[in-house]
Amino acid sequence: MTEFILPPGVTMPKPIEERETPDDVESGESRATMLPDPTGWKLLCVVPDISEKFDGTSLLKATTAMRAEEHATSILFVLKMGADAYKDENKFPTGAWCKVGDFVLVRNYTGTRFKIYGKEFRVINDDQVEAVVLDPRGITRVAI
Repeated sequence: MTEFILPPGVTMPKPIEERETPDDVESGESRATMLPDPTGWKLLCVVPDISEKFDGTSLLKATTAMRAEEHATSILFVLKMGADAYKDENKFPTGAWCKVGDFVLVRNYTGTRFKIYGKEFRVINDDQVEAVVLDPRGITRVAI
């Protein structure tokens, strides 16, 4: 490992250990604090759960197919907004394009992707929302 020259009083944190599941002692509230707070004009969104079965059948999808669909999804659910989201009156003269609790349509692969205990989240810019979706159940991505 390369030694870094750090400013006085600053130490490197201990290595981060990845975990697949939360500790049994962690409550739902403490798990909720793991969600990052978006800064500036960013929105924190979660990728809705992907159906395990093909529409209208009892056939199960392969795990790789489900992960590919999750990765390329264009529907997100808004969880949090940064302090400056939709505050630019020149850019958003009619106000916010969405609110916390909305399903939104975005371009495929939009945002900074990360997972917390296997659940995929995205941080997107406020201007990347293309539409608010009242019922996302019938919307699918068009594959090339």
